[in-house]
Amino acid sequence: MARLPRISPAGVPVHIIQRGNNRHTCFAAMEDYSAYISWLKEYSIKYAVDIHAWVLMTNHVHLLCTPQRDGAVSSMMQSVGRRYVQYFNYQYQRSGTLWEGRYKSCLVQAEKYLIEVYRYIEMNPVRAKMVEDPSEYVWSSYQVNALAKKSDLCTPHPEYLRLGSTKSERMENYRALFAYHVDGDLLGEIRLGLNKGMAIGHDRFKEEIEKLTGRRLKPQKVGRPIGWRKKMKGI
Repeated sequence: MARLPRISPAGVPVHIIQRGNNRHTCFAAMEDYSAYISWLKEYSIKYAVDIHAWVLMTNHVHLLCTPQRDGAVSSMMQSVGRRYVQYFNYQYQRSGTLWEGRYKSCLVQAEKYLIEVYRYIEMNPVRAKMVEDPSEYVWSSYQVNALAKKSDLCTPHPEYLRLGSTKSERMENYRALFAYHVDGDLLGEIRLGLNKGMAIGHDRFKEEIEKLTGRRLKPQKVGRPIGWRKKMKGI
């Protein structure tokens, strides 16, 4: 069966995860992280994709971005992935695949959900117990979005800019959001949407995206359809 293409309509935020094959280490040294970031910057510019948040873990990558052209995310991820594998294989005298198949992605409703995905991504090192505070982890966008670290890679999303009328106010309000974890139903919704390739947001948002793309982006209802017993009697 042919694989369905990843959906990335222009202007709609996308949450992406790219895992190492069999949870294999993808970043073994500081130079590896730097190389990936440099190529992510290069290809995000080339294919017109705004990068809002990221985290590079030892065996996977999370990105939050918005393409300015239809299909641009796929082009960017393919280019970054190939370039990095070539580098990694040469660097560590290995061959073969590095990534666990294709990246997984989920479209995100900007209102309400986008900032939650920011938090989900940048809290990854804390959930993994690698650090106690997201500010301690260098290879994420938290220091950029919360602490004013300069970055040529990061493009603030309009929802982020709405957090305050000044830069200092935005960062203060953004930091306050990290006083608690993303958990409960919201955590499950983000993970389900990402792993199943669904959209996260209100039903109206999902319906609009389904009409735009022609693809089902909501899980099907479990169980038999209403009225199935009557249909069976008529057989």
